Amino acid sequence: MAPPRRMSSGQQDFPWWLVAFGSLCFGLAVVIALNDLYSQVFNVVAKGIGITVGVTLAAFLLATLLGLGIALAGLSGNVVLRQAARFYIELIRGIPILVLLFYIAFVGAPAFVTFYNWMLAPLIERNWGQALLVRDVSLLWRAIIALTIGYAAFIAEIFRAGFQAVDIGQIEAAKALGLSRWQRFRLIVFPQAMRVILPPLSNDFVSMVKDSSLVSVLGVADITQMARVYAAGSFRFFETYSIVTYIYLLLTIGLSLALRGIERRLRRRTER
Repeated sequence: MAPPRRMSSGQQDFPWWLVAFGSLCFGLAVVIALNDLYSQVFNVVAKGIGITVGVTLAAFLLATLLGLGIALAGLSGNVVLRQAARFYIELIRGIPILVLLFYIAFVGAPAFVTFYNWMLAPLIERNWGQALLVRDVSLLWRAIIALTIGYAAFIAEIFRAGFQAVDIGQIEAAKALGLSRWQRFRLIVFPQAMRVILPPLSNDFVSMVKDSSLVSVLGVADITQMARVYAAGSFRFFETYSIVTYIYLLLTIGLSLALRGIERRLRRRTER
């Protein structure tokens, strides 16, 4: 069997799939605009878009920062940091996101409240502070923390692979020039690693948009939760979840196209 033919950037297929997707989205948009039922469903479900986007952005930013820290710890010269980073990655990657959501929401949050009240007990007894209740910890933030902890393990592996993909010869040359460890990382390792890191990191961002729908199990009013409430009251399951699918496809495919464009621009800059 002949090996698959590689195409240059100027020989890429015309994106007929995007034309088909755009036609489908346009057709559904017309249905929503002309049909009162679909219009009503869309208006209700769309109220959760802000929560979905907010949860995704907050959790992904925190997960990226945490994942970067874990990756650096895993590549450090300290064996304790390396083993702690590996323990975190292997432990968290083995737990489903949904289970992690439940654990953080209903085990982690009460444990945090208990610890907080124990630490501040002397101040609370003197009325210098107020005891924290479990209900004071927002379900929204419990969901964000759970997504952060879950995705940080995967993002840490992305950063590790990117950093290790940099040619060791360049790092040794930077050492010979007298660059400090921080300067080598900032000027040599990180810029080159980003070419390897960005594509899988973008995929994780898109995946988090979809996984953010899991926060609906905690009652957070995202797209999925708004749809569940509406469908349960109206029994319009087909119309409701068709709209939910439509919104998520717009978000994820639109985001994928935007991130792909950023990757292409970065690739052109590095090839110059």
